[in-house]
Amino acid sequence: MFALLSLGFTLSLDNFRTSIVLGGLKPTLLRSVKTSAIFGLWDGVAPLVGILVGHYLSDKISSTADIIAAIGLGLYGLFVVVRSLLTSEHADPDLRFATRGLPLPLSVDNVAAGAALGIAGFSPWIAPPLFGLITFLMSVAGHQIGRTAAHFMPRIRTDLLTGLAFVAMAVFLVIGINLPGD
Repeated sequence: MFALLSLGFTLSLDNFRTSIVLGGLKPTLLRSVKTSAIFGLWDGVAPLVGILVGHYLSDKISSTADIIAAIGLGLYGLFVVVRSLLTSEHADPDLRFATRGLPLPLSVDNVAAGAALGIAGFSPWIAPPLFGLITFLMSVAGHQIGRTAAHFMPRIRTDLLTGLAFVAMAVFLVIGINLPGD
């Protein structure tokens, strides 16, 4: 069980890091919980798919997971940057675009992990819900940390800073700079 908890925690770090950055958009607690629930659902379903589909997908997906994540993070970051430059309103106040565009790229690595768990004989009834719950909790925490940090920067457009942070995260993934949790 400790191995599953450790793996679930490790796999949730990309969502945690992303949620800290999303906290710059200052979501309400309810919005944070809803967004985190979506992230958790995706991070729970992804290893289930991996367990069910198995080793075949593991080789195909693990080599492209960083590229898919970089594309998703970069596109969302560019959207937030452009939107914050064009309007004085917050770029994605209800995180609608974040909840529709980020869960898939952030969960691709969980499919490969699920495939490995399936090969190792882990139950599809334990690991996926556990991973989803861990991601949910880590995402809520990340949102609150980012939101708190954004309140200490009253003169800075935190939505522009958030967008730039997403673009930087995407660039780091593409050029191979490991971020915490990678």
